[in-house]
Amino acid sequence: MHFLRPLPFKPSLNWILIVAALGVVTPRMAHAEALLVVEADTGKVLQAENATYPWYPASVTKLMTAYVTLKAVKEGRMTLDTLLTVSPVAASQSPSKMGFRPGIQVTVDNALKMMLVKSANDMAVVLAEGVGGSIDGFSALMNQNAQQLGMTQTSYVNPNGLPADGQITSARDLAILARAIIHDLPEYEYFVHIPSIRYGRKVTQNFNKLIGRYPGADGFKTGFICASGYNLVASATRNGKRLIAVVLGASSGQMRAVRAAQLLERGFANNTLSWLRPSLGTVDNLVPIDASPPNLRDEMCSGKRHKPASDEDEDTVAGNAGSSNSEPALAFFTAGLQPPTLKPSELLAAAAAPSEPIPVYTGPTRTGAALIAATAADADEQPTQHRGKKARVAAKKPDTAAEPKNQTKDAGKDAKSGAKSIAKHANAKPEAAERPVKPKAVAKPAAKPAPKSTTGDAGTSDQKPAAAPRG
Repeated sequence: MHFLRPLPFKPSLNWILIVAALGVVTPRMAHAEALLVVEADTGKVLQAENATYPWYPASVTKLMTAYVTLKAVKEGRMTLDTLLTVSPVAASQSPSKMGFRPGIQVTVDNALKMMLVKSANDMAVVLAEGVGGSIDGFSALMNQNAQQLGMTQTSYVNPNGLPADGQITSARDLAILARAIIHDLPEYEYFVHIPSIRYGRKVTQNFNKLIGRYPGADGFKTGFICASGYNLVASATRNGKRLIAVVLGASSGQMRAVRAAQLLERGFANNTLSWLRPSLGTVDNLVPIDASPPNLRDEMCSGKRHKPASDEDEDTVAGNAGSSNSEPALAFFTAGLQPPTLKPSELLAAAAAPSEPIPVYTGPTRTGAALIAATAADADEQPTQHRGKKARVAAKKPDTAAEPKNQTKDAGKDAKSGAKSIAKHANAKPEAAERPVKPKAVAKPAAKPAPKSTTGDAGTSDQKPAAAPRG
């Protein structure tokens, strides 16, 4: 066995292929991407690449916001029916958001659903202020919980992942958090795999493209900012075995889903070379790397690589609209099987399995006829969408560093038009509201924030807050 000779060692092609097959990769940041897959029950690491590099979390931050909130519910400090009020601070958050005016009330239950499915930044602040009194108070709770869970590479300064110095995590820490949600809050875990929500007439699909497409998918959350790329914390269960996959820095919403599906497939598969795989230990024992988070802004959002302001990008819109190859994928999905002839990219390009959107609404908890009346009232506040040429152009425009302008314009419009106009804006097509456009194309969606940073939408710690996190 020539590869066991003393140095100097010249690796053979066979050895290189074996090492590659085993996923044993030395951390490299030439093309920044962090990948990790672990067993949910044991925390055993099945594959790891750059898993302990610090990273900007973007909207996967909202997993900790949900964790802290649901712990407060479980401990009896509040209930899912507790009413919370939208503050001016919450209303001022950048898209993606619901767009409710200050003074509107929502239950903890509805705020969580809006935050986790639509990735609403305003709802994250509503929850933070309701639980911690303020953004700073809640951030302290987030950091306290992170320390207790052993998330040694994580720090929070806000509840939604908008750009801010010190908002950092790693694939390792996100896997630890996902395991904590599963083990500590099993009765509330359904919040992280809701396929879609309906507010008034508007239906929003979960930005996690694995939900309803990848058999067994049951979590968790997406995120995107120019500095971090497309992020996804995902999970799936097969034959009683649950795996957690973390993808940070993918090049698109579609690619992060494909990467996660590939990681999960490898984890579920019986690898014939598994006896050769070196033990990677448990996720808690992965050794953190002392480095600065990679800033992918140039790679993600410069030149021709324009990206939208949230996860409701072209990939997501196309996926929600369905595709010609959806039928075979759905046939296998409804049978609970993984399509043997479909690649992850083909599977995830299909339409999601049919499901009834969960209604969300403003005001107190309602059931029966009262719920129907509440959702109808919210629908009455929404404008009928006429997507003409200008609206379609606006919907396709990229958003990167111009998001703060959206927020500024929203505020002006709200003050001018009053509560009804704000309610309409809250339910306007998010893709239009979240993308920066040329002045002539900016119709109803607001899109003109004064730039605060060059990092992109939501998360560089080496620059001042600048734009919204991508869902």
